Amino acid sequence: MKFASYWQDTAPAFTGGATAAPSGLYDVAVIGAGFTGLGAARRLAMEGRRVIVLEAATVGFGASGRNGGHLNNGVAHSFTGAISTYGVETAKAMYKAFDDGIETIERIIAEEGINCNFRRAGKLKLASKPQHYEGLARNLEAINRTVDPDTAMLTKAELAGEIGSDIFHGAMLQKKSAMMHMGRFVVGLAEAAARHGAEIHENTPVTGRRQTAAGHELETPKGIVRAAKVVLATGAYTPKTFGFFRRRIVPVGSFLLATRPLTDTEVLSVMPGNRTCVTSLNVGNYFRLAPDNRLIFGGRARFSATSNQTSDEKSGRILKDALKSIFPQLGDVEVDYCWGGLVDMTKDRFPRAGEADGVYFSMGYSGHGAQIATHMGEIIADQILGRARTNPWASLPWPAIPGHLGQPWFLPLVGAYYKFKDRIG
Repeated sequence: MKFASYWQDTAPAFTGGATAAPSGLYDVAVIGAGFTGLGAARRLAMEGRRVIVLEAATVGFGASGRNGGHLNNGVAHSFTGAISTYGVETAKAMYKAFDDGIETIERIIAEEGINCNFRRAGKLKLASKPQHYEGLARNLEAINRTVDPDTAMLTKAELAGEIGSDIFHGAMLQKKSAMMHMGRFVVGLAEAAARHGAEIHENTPVTGRRQTAAGHELETPKGIVRAAKVVLATGAYTPKTFGFFRRRIVPVGSFLLATRPLTDTEVLSVMPGNRTCVTSLNVGNYFRLAPDNRLIFGGRARFSATSNQTSDEKSGRILKDALKSIFPQLGDVEVDYCWGGLVDMTKDRFPRAGEADGVYFSMGYSGHGAQIATHMGEIIADQILGRARTNPWASLPWPAIPGHLGQPWFLPLVGAYYKFKDRIG
């Protein structure tokens, strides 16, 4: 078993990295070479701007290469809850932004010829309890009435043709959702940004910054980088020099495993519908088939802000038990990959994007960024270019989390709370 991201291990190497040291004044410095940063860099470079991308590790190292491979449309949480908190029009704009995010990915794949196994698969939100089915049905009614008439409910009987598990009580089907190979996409997006003129510097963390009359000076191991504007696209991996954002973002571990490739018979027994699947529990699971028929299975196995081999191995054992409880027919199927990473949570689990603390930013995707991050990168780029674009997150309040300075000491308490909610509801 490899303690490595399946997406990163099975993706081609990035070959378009800059070889010369940064020099001169850049129009925009983008911090972070994940979906958001590369989406912004590509857009800006295509418009003739001088762009540098500063990545602390390697392309796609963070959440963009450490996720379940889902591109799920619509808001990830309760649509009726979004309406009650932010109003109908804002909730509709949020929902549509996730739909637009998938369309942006599909367009870029076509424009740049990226081979990443993109497919419109549809998403099943699986009701783990009978009362969860009722809650999903109430959400469906609001979604159908206001924003998406194509979303449908499946009964427990109808679910039998979609997933080989009898523990769920039905599901909500969101038909526009998709899936892709995340590692191949992020490398393809980086190669495209580089082709259009963006300088991408891997292993170049930002260790300090200051604002000047010309814009910004960013300290890196390769020297000072000077830029008129800065885009912060680091999510849960935001460096300490950006304390404003670290007080508002909670890094939470998300853990995954990938089985050996399943046989055709096994595939039909567990995932005949071949969609992306998410359970309705607060501390639930998500899963899908990989392009080579591995079952990729993940979840918030432990409430931790640490992801290393020891942490990932502990979480992997928890995930293996959860997998077996959903698909007992797989028995003790061999696991080839086990990995984890950090996702950037906000208190209300909705993203934030715009301009604050002297920089442009988009983050706080709360475990649902793969489908929207590239799109938000383009929106932030267009904001810099002076083009009006719909940004449903721009006007949301975003106060600092009391007592939080970057290290989320309270995660075990949060985990206990959500587990208690799952037990009683």
